[in-house]
Amino acid sequence: MTSQRTTNRRGRRSREEILEIASKVMAERGYAATTLSVLSQESGLPKSAIYHHFHSKSGVLTAVMSRGAYDFFEAMRSAHAGGPSGADPRERMRWFLVRTAEVFLSRADFLRLHLILVMSAEAADAEVDAMIEQVRRDGRAYMNHMIATAFAPVGAEAAGRLADELDYFGIAGFDGAFVARQAEPARDLTAAMELLAEAIVALGEARLSSSR
Repeated sequence: MTSQRTTNRRGRRSREEILEIASKVMAERGYAATTLSVLSQESGLPKSAIYHHFHSKSGVLTAVMSRGAYDFFEAMRSAHAGGPSGADPRERMRWFLVRTAEVFLSRADFLRLHLILVMSAEAADAEVDAMIEQVRRDGRAYMNHMIATAFAPVGAEAAGRLADELDYFGIAGFDGAFVARQAEPARDLTAAMELLAEAIVALGEARLSSSR
């Protein structure tokens, strides 16, 4: 019994090691360049161990994306716990976006790989495509919630309408800021999020004003 538990622990550890390395290598080199031989070399584990845990290269990618998405949205829930205080939409929106930027920076490998897969067809796999689409839907739902909560003082109906109009713009701003930081690591993502908060709230207030 003790031997079986020890074997199981080693198996879980080697699986996690493979996932950690695969996340970093795929985010740096892309899916196509991340062969099982590369993963074996980087992890120090034989290819047979990778096959044992994941059955195929696409199985590794599916597991990487599944774990990455779970970790990312768990971190988002933790970062946003409690919600913003105060009545000013700008401060409320800034509170959300700055905390989301912190999550982005702590999960950069996952987000980099996600965007690589979004912009390429190198992992033509139905399960992976479904995972990517789910991440996009969940991300947009989070942005919708942030905008609606920022504008909550104007009333639930108006805040919900603004969130539906502006959530795609907010996601585009996040994606662009993250990509820009990959190209220029010295850029301050927090400062970009503060500007994005200003832009979202200015658009929202303009729409509120025109609807009166």
